[in-house]
Amino acid sequence: MIAILSILLLQAATPAAGPALPADWSALPPLPYQEPPKVTPAMDTFVANEYGLGHCAKPKPGANGHYVVSLDIAALVASKGQVRRAVPRAIDCPTVEQYGAGLVTSFARDNLQPGANGDQWYRATLVFDWAP
Repeated sequence: MIAILSILLLQAATPAAGPALPADWSALPPLPYQEPPKVTPAMDTFVANEYGLGHCAKPKPGANGHYVVSLDIAALVASKGQVRRAVPRAIDCPTVEQYGAGLVTSFARDNLQPGANGDQWYRATLVFDWAP
């Protein structure tokens, strides 16, 4: 009985998670940055190192010989313009996925246009590019 009461109290104290993440990410509007962020060479280097150390399966080089990794992030933005959740699309490289989610959250801080009503999901794409 006490365990059930504890669970009910915990559920009551837990804030609502917001709208569910849609299955079709292509329908999500782009994250409304005031100033679009730029992936820096240091960010590219971090991703390159993760692949170089064998933490992830290395992508095939593109036509120019560079490696390119594109990472989609779904971001739940509150009506006041703060990112409540950042969910990376799986690319079989958990460290880069989490790194990208952190970058999007950081890029969005004090850099989003305020939302209209309530919470809404948006999509951001980060592209990392490095030479072998």
